[in-house]
Amino acid sequence: MLIVILLVVIVVRTVSFKTKQVPVSSGVVYPVNIDEAAGRLSSAVGFKTVSSLDQSQVDYGQLTLFQAFLAKSFPLIHSTLKKETINKYGLLYVWQGSDTGKKPILLLAHQDVVPAWDEGWTHPPFSGAIAENYIWGRGTMDNKGSLMSILEAMEFLLKEGYKPSRSVYLASGFDEEVGGREGAGKIAEYLRTQGIQFEFVLDEGMVATNGVVPGISGWVALIGTAEKGYLTLELTAEGKGGHASSPPRETTVGILAAAINKLQNNPFRTRMTTPTRGLFEYLGPEMRGLNKMIFANLWLLGPVVKAKLSSNPTTNASVRTTVAPTMFEGSQQDNILPMLARATINCRILQGESIKSVTDRVTEVIKDPRVNITPVTLSSFEPSPVSPTVGWSFEVLTQTVREIMPDALVTPMLVLGRTDCTYFTGLSPCCYRFVPQRVPAAEMAAIHGINERIPIDNYGEMICFYIRLIQNSSTLLLK
Repeated sequence: MLIVILLVVIVVRTVSFKTKQVPVSSGVVYPVNIDEAAGRLSSAVGFKTVSSLDQSQVDYGQLTLFQAFLAKSFPLIHSTLKKETINKYGLLYVWQGSDTGKKPILLLAHQDVVPAWDEGWTHPPFSGAIAENYIWGRGTMDNKGSLMSILEAMEFLLKEGYKPSRSVYLASGFDEEVGGREGAGKIAEYLRTQGIQFEFVLDEGMVATNGVVPGISGWVALIGTAEKGYLTLELTAEGKGGHASSPPRETTVGILAAAINKLQNNPFRTRMTTPTRGLFEYLGPEMRGLNKMIFANLWLLGPVVKAKLSSNPTTNASVRTTVAPTMFEGSQQDNILPMLARATINCRILQGESIKSVTDRVTEVIKDPRVNITPVTLSSFEPSPVSPTVGWSFEVLTQTVREIMPDALVTPMLVLGRTDCTYFTGLSPCCYRFVPQRVPAAEMAAIHGINERIPIDNYGEMICFYIRLIQNSSTLLLK
């Protein structure tokens, strides 16, 4: 009898597992001059705004030239909007809305890029080549493409004489790739001193992709509703050193190796957080058969799903705090026992954990007083709060995505990396991480990799997305 009841519940939940997608009849398109826009992005790529932890290696002259280029390329923005420079190179634009009773929105996109060398590239990484229907070069995907498309959208609307009722802020840091403290961090501090609260914040983080979700063949727009925390721990062990010809039973390197082995053999437990559960709630109804039945009944089959997710390195990171040994340092010579051995482990913290709880557990697992464990505080961030998927802010974002990408399903998701959005979570309860780029699964490696590029037609979509988002932010009413 209990089995029959259980089967009935499973069937009923599966049948009632209805779509959460915003219905749209057709896509929205604006008469953007994509050839001119592509040419401006091409030129933007040519500025080597490479950030570095070693500030002596940063060519700040390139940032100065890049910002002069922006002023020349977008004259209406720079003559109409309020512009402030924060900490020398951080940019903050304010497009004042007519209704001061509405909270403003904040768009984020950074100016800096990671390094790139010519070897292996079809077109040199800072050439900005336009070829094979792509714009090529470092920053096209991360993150100048986003910054330039936002500016293109604002310039387009200014030319059309558009006046928003809701104020629009655009903030652009210059060191996101190395932590963002001097760029986005300082801009966020400034906004806090002004007492400004935003309706929502939108930054990079996720994209539209395909071929990554089993049971879904088409495009999926992944909207990051939270990001994992970031913690670097330094492990050290000290000993007497000496000659390698007569080693003790355990050397300092051996002590650390044993500690790291314990960590790898004792991973954090798996947990289904709100963003990951939201992924299944939004995409499950679009599936068929067994997949739909499983995701409609996570209350029962959650452990099976977690076990499946934990079997793959990428999906494993969505259901547990990860610990990755990344650096190891011992002797500088092969026949000398090091007096000091040092290792670095990188932890990505799932919601529900904290820097302290992760540090405490690492200490408990290693359980060796000879190993000193020290958090590297300058590169550590707590996991972000989870932004809601119910309410006006998420609705305006999802509707805009569907209007510009009507062939894409929309879903919330956890961001595994970190973004500048981290600094702004206290300025709005609704912080989302999404760039309207179409990136097939096979091309994900181009982000920070060789042959980074963006399709010209997709770049046009990005501009249209930000145009529509600004308009919807002023006019869309909560249903």
